[in-house]
Amino acid sequence: MENPVDLCFTEDGYNSSSIVLEKQVFRSKVPESHVQLACSLHYCAFPLNGNELCIWNTSDDPNHQPLHLIGHHHSITALAFGTKVDPLLICSASRDYVIVWNLDECTKKVLQGLMPQGIVIGTLLGMVLYVRFSPDDQTVAVCAGNRIYMLNAKDEAILAELEGHLAPVTAAEFCTWEKNILISISEDRSFKVWDYCTGLLIYQSAVITAFPLLSLFIDEANKQIITGCADGQLWIFSLITGHQYRCVVHINVKKERKKFYNKTTKFEHLDQVQDISQTYTPGDIEEEEDMVETTFPILRIERCDKPANFGDEEPSFSDVSAQYLWIGSSTGLFIINTANFELEAALHYKDFSGLSIQIAGSCALMRKAVNGKVFCLLTSMLENKIALMEVNVAALLRCQQNGLLLSGREEGLSVVARCPLLPTSPLYLKKEKAKLVNKKGTKSEIKDQPLVFHNKIKSSGYTSAPHMIMFSPNTKVKQNRLTSECKRSCRRRKKEDYPLGKSPPIESERQITITDKPTAVCCIQYSGNGELLACGLADKTLLAFKSNLVGEPTVYSGHDGAITSVGWSHDNNWLVSSSEDRTLRVWSVSSAEPALCLGKEIFHKSIRSAQFYYIDTFILLSCGAEFYLLRYYLDTSKDEIKRYRTKSICKSIQKFPMASTVEITSLSAVNEFYSYIVLAAGSNRALEIFDLNVGCSAAVIRDAHSRSVHQICQNKGSSFSCQQHEAYNLFLTTAIGDGIKLWDLRTLRCERRFEGHNCRCHPCGISVSPCGQFIACGSEDKCAYIYEKHSSTYSYKLTGHTESVINVAFSPSSPQLITATLDGKLQLFLP
Repeated sequence: MENPVDLCFTEDGYNSSSIVLEKQVFRSKVPESHVQLACSLHYCAFPLNGNELCIWNTSDDPNHQPLHLIGHHHSITALAFGTKVDPLLICSASRDYVIVWNLDECTKKVLQGLMPQGIVIGTLLGMVLYVRFSPDDQTVAVCAGNRIYMLNAKDEAILAELEGHLAPVTAAEFCTWEKNILISISEDRSFKVWDYCTGLLIYQSAVITAFPLLSLFIDEANKQIITGCADGQLWIFSLITGHQYRCVVHINVKKERKKFYNKTTKFEHLDQVQDISQTYTPGDIEEEEDMVETTFPILRIERCDKPANFGDEEPSFSDVSAQYLWIGSSTGLFIINTANFELEAALHYKDFSGLSIQIAGSCALMRKAVNGKVFCLLTSMLENKIALMEVNVAALLRCQQNGLLLSGREEGLSVVARCPLLPTSPLYLKKEKAKLVNKKGTKSEIKDQPLVFHNKIKSSGYTSAPHMIMFSPNTKVKQNRLTSECKRSCRRRKKEDYPLGKSPPIESERQITITDKPTAVCCIQYSGNGELLACGLADKTLLAFKSNLVGEPTVYSGHDGAITSVGWSHDNNWLVSSSEDRTLRVWSVSSAEPALCLGKEIFHKSIRSAQFYYIDTFILLSCGAEFYLLRYYLDTSKDEIKRYRTKSICKSIQKFPMASTVEITSLSAVNEFYSYIVLAAGSNRALEIFDLNVGCSAAVIRDAHSRSVHQICQNKGSSFSCQQHEAYNLFLTTAIGDGIKLWDLRTLRCERRFEGHNCRCHPCGISVSPCGQFIACGSEDKCAYIYEKHSSTYSYKLTGHTESVINVAFSPSSPQLITATLDGKLQLFLP
């Protein structure tokens, strides 16, 4: 046994020994590189000199000496502690025997000077790669060759023999919430689910990857299995009843590691632990990987307890704390957040020059932290060394999270306005309405005079140009009926709060076809009172339905291209729409004629997003790589002679360019209450947050998705629901092929990721319920999916569609959901 090595590099209050400390180093006479190591709450077990079982007490008492247990004739290849503490059992396996030891009894016999003995429960089973105790410690699963032997933990008896894998079984775990269920993985690159009491094979997967599966972990909280392969990839499968063991997400840890360092603005951790003066950059990491590292095996997956003193000062997006996982590989330890599947911290062995092992062959970690510290047991790949090191989880997380702080976080960004409007803000009104109204004043001193004696009939005057345009037709027949019916219904209906704590709308109530020919529904949006539903189609048509999809819709025609966005005003009297024809139109709900039209001469590209903003004070629209803040005035006065002429006026207040992008792909802001925040997503895969109170960009989130974000969906609530103010800082983004991400504006971090729906070709829409608890999304498999905010896997799958579901919308007033498909159909779902 060698003396422990203490690292002593110091910077910014952190030293390397406060992050990782090598406690003990053991030398073996033979290599121990590919064995299953074991760690419990207070003990670590590893083979020494081949057939000797060594158990080390992790307490700080220097008088404790390792316990040596002898009973095997061949080299020990697998070790596992029991699940119960009293008595604490440990199982050791080799080619000759599988032995169960009672640790308390063995310790007593050693103190008495006697030779401790274990119970042999298996003989000559073959090359054992993995052993695991059942939750009650009554059964031991032994993975030997292509078979799994279920052995009695108290005597030598084979209870069951599970056959079916085509290559050596590398791991097996018991399912704690399902009785008699065992899950195994193998070098044949598949996993199997067994009833180990009857020996029945319940499920077998297809070939998952091109590399052998090496590690397995069962996540009890999320009811998932997580398996790692020899190429540094993680595969997560759902064990929830009805999900049919579907793949939830696939994580490439090697790519996540590169992304982690790319996001780090200051490589503080690397500077602290380096013993060289050069700066360690992600490029150096990639270059070294290409030259040295050919494989990246996932050796161990274990639960990681979040330190109690870490993140307490940070605002949490929910009352459910994030769960972490340790990922042990040949080159380092990594902490992954199971909510967003992203790296939280990385610890490379080679970055700590004082560590004895730089490349590991086996790894074991404690399941629970003691005083915020976790013990890790490693065996060397190249030398006959076993090292025990202590990792301070809080210090590791704090040290690396300091480099992940993004610009703007210190400013305390909030969707809900918390400070007065600055006089220099572009949102500050300087009697703009009066200026807009008086903008059409005449240049001549001669005023218009009536040419007739009737005051009710106004003359065109002396200075007006002659009429060159014929009167436009009146097309407001159907609209008056629909609007009046909705207003009467709104007055009759008593305003009730949105129901909380109930199941979401999952039962199909009605399906309608809105066009004669299959036409994609590009966008849908409920009015704020939940009475009307606006639909923008690819055939240039804008429709407005009653929320129950009964009756004839209102038709708004005038655009010459596909409708790209539609939005309602806060008072529910106006509709704003944008189109591929580079025009923006504002429509009155009570009329089919546009009250305002901005033409092609203003915008050089298609308008991707348009909405009312700041409680109908402004209009926001995105065109190209910038978005516009427009001040408008809508004239509703009627003039039978000048009906063809609009008196509505619009003025551009300011343009805001998005940095380093070609086009803004999505734009979002809250109109239901006063908010200074505008969110923009660009074709460069970045998210940019603008604070219009200051009038500039406040923060940038680079590489928000692997592809461009096609929709930003904020948690806006509604007038029928009540949420905590902090909940409005949550927003969702989605991109083709990269699922849905939930972000918190206060931390500028992805807090959770939602996977399960199919979105590889078409940009499928998303929507959040007014209560903020449910998230709906479309899918290309002709279904819609509903997620709960605290779960990364879907809770409900809505079927019955005839084509890909590309848009969804929750009603703000009642628990109902509308889905829209690629072939022009709307479907209504109720609880």
